[in-house]
Amino acid sequence: MGGMGIGVLTGGGDCPGLNAVIRAVVRRELRDFGGEVFGFHDGWRGVIENRGEQLSVQRLRGSLPRGGTILGTSRDHPYMSDDGPARVAETMADRQLDALIVIGGEGTLSCAKRINDEGHANVVGVPKTIDNDISGTERTFGFDTAVAIATEAIDRLHTTAESHDRIIVVEVMGRHVGHIAAWSGLAGGATMTLIPEEPFDIATVCEALTRRHAAGKYASIVVVAEGALPMPGTIAVPEPDVDRFGHQRLGGISHVIAHEIENRTGFETRVTILGHTQRGGTPTAFDRVLCSRFGVAAVDAVHEGKFGHMVAINSNHIDAVPLADAVGQLKHVDPQLWETANVFFPTGESARSNRLG
Repeated sequence: MGGMGIGVLTGGGDCPGLNAVIRAVVRRELRDFGGEVFGFHDGWRGVIENRGEQLSVQRLRGSLPRGGTILGTSRDHPYMSDDGPARVAETMADRQLDALIVIGGEGTLSCAKRINDEGHANVVGVPKTIDNDISGTERTFGFDTAVAIATEAIDRLHTTAESHDRIIVVEVMGRHVGHIAAWSGLAGGATMTLIPEEPFDIATVCEALTRRHAAGKYASIVVVAEGALPMPGTIAVPEPDVDRFGHQRLGGISHVIAHEIENRTGFETRVTILGHTQRGGTPTAFDRVLCSRFGVAAVDAVHEGKFGHMVAINSNHIDAVPLADAVGQLKHVDPQLWETANVFFPTGESARSNRLG
């Protein structure tokens, strides 16, 4: 099969492994099919403004372990203006591109689905988010790296908490789902973990910490997803701000929780918010391999005409699934994993009685 003209963009928040995907796309298309790859700068904005660069194997040398994205990214999308979709079509025609590989999270891929369905461009998606919340795939790249970073931080915080007989509340990313919190809390030996899928009772949390203290364990790590919410009527949480894209600016729930813990238990409590450290830096070996497989599979999907699909990994097999299945609903924490995690948390009994659905 002959080479094709393929565009590629990275949209939404940055994520470890983006460059590894771009590298794989370039290698597969240029070396195996003899086509060309054009990289759009700053996500959808680059497509709308017809800005970017011709990509080569040489341009991507050394990019496999590099964090961030050499193409840049943004949260802009074509539907922010009336002529956005038409400008996407004009750019694709002007660049003589046969297809567009869109690397992004739920928001970016939702836009990609619409662009494809309306006929503005032939689109293949690649799932990217450290939150691991995209349906249709067991893993999104960046998640393994984020969990590794969070777990290392929890490991380090154990020793300082023990030295001062403190409780440390560790806030990790997870706007609507608790995958990072659940995995890093379990891997890091946290005392307990609070996730968005299961509203928490601060009284139950404090009772568990008090029992632990009475048993002679004077240090505790409480892992909290940024989107964790208290049960209605328990504690007040300020309404988060909303950015110009309609996304809530989350972060800071850990301060509310730490304040309540210290006031209710009398135990000295500190907060560590990991924030964007989870997004930055070099991807893990797992993510580098996953990104390489995704990039190659995305090019193959283009040549097979699987437009309106997203590459995915399930049971260690790479395939393509319809974008409609991928962006229809968020993927929540597996109840079986959460059941396992609660074996190690002192609030396990209450958690099992309120099992995730």
